[in-house]
Amino acid sequence: MRKLCPNYDREDGLETVLEVPIPEEMFVSSTKNNVTSWKNMKSWMKAHIDRSVPHPLTTNQFGDRSSGLQILLGVVGAPLVPLPVPSDQSINSNIKDHPIENSAAKYIVQQYIGAVGGDKALNGVDSMYAMGKVRMIASEFSAGDGYKNNSNNKKEMKGKNMSNYGGGEVGAFVLWQKRPDLWCLELVLSGCKISAGSDGKVAWRQTPWHHSHASRGPPRPLRRSLQGLDPRSTANLFSNSICMGEKVINDEDCFVLKLEAEPSTLRARSSSNVEMIRHTIWGYFSQKTALLVKLEDSHLLKIKTAGDDSIFWETTMESLIQDYRTVDGINIAHGGRTFVSLFRFGESTENQSRTRMEEVWTIEEVDFNIKGLSMECFLPPGDLKKEQEVCNPVASYTRLPVRTRVTSAKLCSSKVVAIDVHEFHLSKKEDV
Repeated sequence: MRKLCPNYDREDGLETVLEVPIPEEMFVSSTKNNVTSWKNMKSWMKAHIDRSVPHPLTTNQFGDRSSGLQILLGVVGAPLVPLPVPSDQSINSNIKDHPIENSAAKYIVQQYIGAVGGDKALNGVDSMYAMGKVRMIASEFSAGDGYKNNSNNKKEMKGKNMSNYGGGEVGAFVLWQKRPDLWCLELVLSGCKISAGSDGKVAWRQTPWHHSHASRGPPRPLRRSLQGLDPRSTANLFSNSICMGEKVINDEDCFVLKLEAEPSTLRARSSSNVEMIRHTIWGYFSQKTALLVKLEDSHLLKIKTAGDDSIFWETTMESLIQDYRTVDGINIAHGGRTFVSLFRFGESTENQSRTRMEEVWTIEEVDFNIKGLSMECFLPPGDLKKEQEVCNPVASYTRLPVRTRVTSAKLCSSKVVAIDVHEFHLSKKEDV
């Protein structure tokens, strides 16, 4: 991962500090000349003034990959969990006052809290920073033109690869969080950037192909945080779940906890033409270590059309969470893999489609209690539009363009504001 880039325009110039570190794989060059690699990266990160006209370099770089990048970032980039998570919820309530399914779930959550570091360590976290590397790949299996009749008059399904190469698209992300309910994510995938965040009142997303838009309903946490990065939010989320029994995940016996979004939450996330029918999440906690080893969620939405028929979209995400390491007394997952299935149905058979996506991620850096991380770091964009649905990227995927406008990552100012040096030393003494 590269955090600094040399200034090739001026030999005596300072190195450029990247807001989102760039993986080595993104420095693609046909030669071994570092200057050429730097020019390639600058073309990704150059801010485009006119977003309505595709830039020739962008078209040549991404070409038919643009639709694949759009669906990858729209679905896998920054999904949210099904419902809001109270940040001040008490986990150690009397489990005897609840039905057996809820009591068992609360007991499992208490064991999980102990496994990740305990209440004292988790309650001592006010803010967090994480930087990681991702690799994504997508493939589409569709009916339509993909179907053909064989000799037995049975239909076969054909698939097409939507990724650049067999290894997929490479990128990196930076995540900032602060209690309560503040978070901000910046993710760059093959030079294409997506930003998302929450100021505690509204969750928003900003993509290269849409204006900034907010989610319907109350703000919800980022799913990526619950993939082993934020144990406190994970415990708060599953504290109201029910225990569904046991299941073996990767040869490991696990307890299964289930949580469904309430009808009021689903109605708040719906609109006049999009109905959120259900959103369910499952957590698989190891019986041996009490850690979360798998996170799964599925949601179904209905899109109303002009005719009598409606289009249904079902999205299923399964994340295997691995490589737990202790950071400042807290167990943090440093790697994992997510499998996504996006299924469209409800129309004629020829227009049904299934898209499969996969993401592999690794965490490079994690730190807690970031000094100088203020509320201003989590303000939503000025062009925010609240009438759109941030967790519903599939609505615009019905007919993806072959070539899309890809804006690039920007060299932004640091998330950490300036702090007084004397104040910093005093706080350090108090911590000791």
